Amino acid sequence: MKLMLKKPLAFFDLETTGLNIVSDRIVEISILKVMPDGEEIVRTEKINPEMPIPAETSAIHGIYDKDVADKPNFATLANSLMQFIDNCDLAGFNSNKFDIPFLAEEFARAGLDFNLKNRSIIDVQNIFHKMEPRNLSAAYKFYCGKVLENAHSAEADTIATYEIFKAQIERYEGVEHIDPKGNKSTPIVNDMEALSEFSTRIKFADLAGHFAFDDKGNEIFNFGKYKGQKLEDVFEKEPQYYDWMMKAQFPEYTKKIASEVIMRKLRPN
Repeated sequence: MKLMLKKPLAFFDLETTGLNIVSDRIVEISILKVMPDGEEIVRTEKINPEMPIPAETSAIHGIYDKDVADKPNFATLANSLMQFIDNCDLAGFNSNKFDIPFLAEEFARAGLDFNLKNRSIIDVQNIFHKMEPRNLSAAYKFYCGKVLENAHSAEADTIATYEIFKAQIERYEGVEHIDPKGNKSTPIVNDMEALSEFSTRIKFADLAGHFAFDDKGNEIFNFGKYKGQKLEDVFEKEPQYYDWMMKAQFPEYTKKIASEVIMRKLRPN
């Protein structure tokens, strides 16, 4: 089926040295960009993480130090990758929790601002888990009737995610989702903004989940002794807490949001 796109939709998947977005690095990225006219463009890059890949991680995704020894680092590719997904909505499998925060961190280290405003962000896993709780391989078999070969290859996972997403729309278009409390959602539609809303479980302010939003749209802490309190209030009464965050091992994107709150307080509209 053809997706109803207002702008390009980029499906992507990362393979990394580990799961820590602060200390680990990307070793492979694959992006499948779907254009509004249906054209599909795939770009896959192996990346030198400039650190050893743990053996247990290589055993999962099959990428070893020797495979990336002569590859460019992320900073070298950052500008061209940013341009490739410019003006694209984004989609992936578990991308809201992992791939998007990880990619944003890598862009931040390269000195680029990965701006997510005005983008629809679709997590195919969340749609799957709401409708048919399972994992990527099971999703591929369930929706597409195929066995996922080369699982944990970024390109294979990316293409499988794209195929699952199209099959989900075909299967669920017009179907309402009923949550455990019996509440019905609006029916599934072939619209990226609506699917972005449906596939987002919690709207975090900083991607990594350290900050959330209250019911008025204010950034609030989602961890620690100030959980539930507005960043603006905490930083005003305890500015040293902001200083501590800037020096601690928080993701760069988290620090960016904290700094934006500070600047907004100093320079109100």
